[in-house]
Amino acid sequence: MLWLVLFTLQALCSSVAHAMQHYPAAWGHYDVCKSQIYTEEGLAWDYMACQPEATDMTQYLRVALDPPNITCGDPPETYCALENPYMCNNECDATTEELAHPPELMFDFEGRNPTTFWQSTSWKKYPKPLQVNITLSWNKTIELTDDIILTFESGRPEQMVLEKSLDYGRTWTPYQFYATDCLDAFTMEPKTVNDLTQRTLLDIICTEDYSRGYVWKNDKTVRFEIKDRFAVFAGPRLHNMASLYGQLDTTKNLRDFFTITDLRIRLLKPATGATMVDENNLSRYFYAISDIKVQGRCKCNLHANSCVFDKGKLGCECEHNTTGPDCSRCKRHYHGRAWSVGSYLPIPKGTANICVPSNHGPVPRVCDNAMLRCQNGGTCHHHQRCHCSPGFTGVLCERARCQGPGECDDQLSGRASFHHPPISRQLTLTLVVLPLLIVSLC
Repeated sequence: MLWLVLFTLQALCSSVAHAMQHYPAAWGHYDVCKSQIYTEEGLAWDYMACQPEATDMTQYLRVALDPPNITCGDPPETYCALENPYMCNNECDATTEELAHPPELMFDFEGRNPTTFWQSTSWKKYPKPLQVNITLSWNKTIELTDDIILTFESGRPEQMVLEKSLDYGRTWTPYQFYATDCLDAFTMEPKTVNDLTQRTLLDIICTEDYSRGYVWKNDKTVRFEIKDRFAVFAGPRLHNMASLYGQLDTTKNLRDFFTITDLRIRLLKPATGATMVDENNLSRYFYAISDIKVQGRCKCNLHANSCVFDKGKLGCECEHNTTGPDCSRCKRHYHGRAWSVGSYLPIPKGTANICVPSNHGPVPRVCDNAMLRCQNGGTCHHHQRCHCSPGFTGVLCERARCQGPGECDDQLSGRASFHHPPISRQLTLTLVVLPLLIVSLC
C-alpha cells in the first residue's frame, strides 16, 4: 500500500508544480468547482469556490439612447471639424450604410479604416444643452474585472457622468464625474484615483484628467479605473491578490462597488476646444464614440465556473446544489441550511458553502475545527459532519462505539487517543494537507 501512497504523492506534487507555473497561488483563479477525493467511505466530492473567466461583456449587452432620436442622419447632416470650422466634409445619412453611424458601431470590431463610430446630432439647438444618456444593460449581475474604457472619435466631453445600477436600472448611483472644471461643473474638488486610499476607495470623485478638448487629438479615451482601485489592496501590478480577495470576502460594500447590472453614460456637454461656443458654427459640436470596453464576468456568487448566453440572456451554470441566474438560492430539497455566497478564503481554493439536502445529515456547522472540534481522531468535513475514527460515534465522535461487553470501558480508558487512522484516512489527509503546505511554502 505504501507504494500507492508514494506514487499518488509524486503525481500530486507534479500536478501542483505544473499548475503553479501558470497560476500563482496568491491569485486564486477559482476555476474548478469540485474534484473527487478518496475517503474511508470511498470516492467523494471535494467542493471549492469557483467563478467564470473574465471576458468582453459588450458582446452580451443591450444599448438604449435617450433621447431616442439623438443619433445623426435623420435628416442627413453635414459636420465641421472642431479644430477647423471651415472644414465641413463629414456627412451623416441614416439611409446610406457608408454614411450611417448607429449605436451598434460603439461595440463592433475595430481595426478597419476608416474607424466606425456612433455619432449624435450636432448642437444646433444651442444654448439648450446637448445631452445624451447611453444605457448599457445586461439583464444579469456582472462583476467588473478591468477598466471601463470609452474611445471618442470626436473631442472628449467637457462634462460627463458615469453611473451604475445594481437593480436593473430602477435606481442609479454615480460611479465617477468628469469635467474640464470639476468645481464649476459639479462643485467638487478634482481628484484622481491615485488620491484614494483603502479608507476612501469607495468615494465618488470628479476627475479632470479625461476632459480635454480636441486640441489633444491623440487623447481619445475616457477611463473608469478598476485595476488602479484593485491595486489599493493588491499592491502595484496586483501582486497580492490574496489581500484583495480577503477584502472582497469580508466587505459587502466593496464587492457591490465592482458589481453592476447596468451602466449609464451621461454626456452633458460636448468638446468645444474653447471657453466660448461659436454660435455661427454649431455643426462643430457633437458626440462620437468609436469603442466601449467593459471587461468582467458573470456574478455567480462563487457557485459556478461557467456562464452561458442562451435566448438572449446570460445565466450561470450553477454548482454546489444552487440555482437561479446568479446561483443565489438553493435547489429544491437542498435547504438543510440557509443559502450563502461562496468564500474566497482560504486562498487558493476558498470555501464552497454548498447547499445541503433538507432531510439528510446532521445540523449545519456541526464542527468548525476551532471551538467545535471533532474528537478522538475524527475529521471535520465541510462543517457539516464529523468523519469518526473506527470505534467512535456521535455528533463530535465523542462516544465509543460499543460492540461487546466491556469494550466501551477499554476505549474510554485513554487507549483511543493513540488510535491511528487506517491507511486510506492517512492518504486522504495527506492529499488534502499537502497542497496547503506547498502553497504556504511558496
